[in-house]
Amino acid sequence: MSDKVMQELLSLEKCLGLKRTNKFSTQGDKKVPILQANNGPSLMGLTAIAAHLVQEAQQKQLLGRTAEEKAIMQQWLEYRVTQIDGHRGKDETRTILKDLNHYLEDKVYLAGNNFTLADILVYYGLHPIMTELAVQEKEKYVNVSRWFDHIQNYPGIRQHLPPVVMMKNRLYTSGH
Repeated sequence: MSDKVMQELLSLEKCLGLKRTNKFSTQGDKKVPILQANNGPSLMGLTAIAAHLVQEAQQKQLLGRTAEEKAIMQQWLEYRVTQIDGHRGKDETRTILKDLNHYLEDKVYLAGNNFTLADILVYYGLHPIMTELAVQEKEKYVNVSRWFDHIQNYPGIRQHLPPVVMMKNRLYTSGH
């Protein structure tokens, strides 16, 4: 988990336009990420560090614009760490995708109508899962696939990750 999370944090820094002045390390058996800030105490955990980076980049809108949006964004950050990062096996993966597919039925972004840090971090967390899915499975979770494809094409987000193909190329022949 640590290499993946460290890469995500570096990508987030780059996406936010921050120069690499932060020093990241890990701690413990689970290799929890730690940020040693130049002028303050250490921060521990993916979501705390990510929120700090957003503040540092002065892009507070990514943390939510209203109290409700902030709460929903925070909820999805927690979901990323507890459910997506903690998933074990195909059954839990299907449950995550099914729940997310239902949630995204009438939404463009996780926190409603605005792109937030939750979209970035949940995208990073789902990338390995979506990469492993067959095209037919992706079509089964049409709302997740729509959202995922939208986020992966959002400027500056994908960076180090390979693009995930979302649908089959259909060949049409003329009937002449």
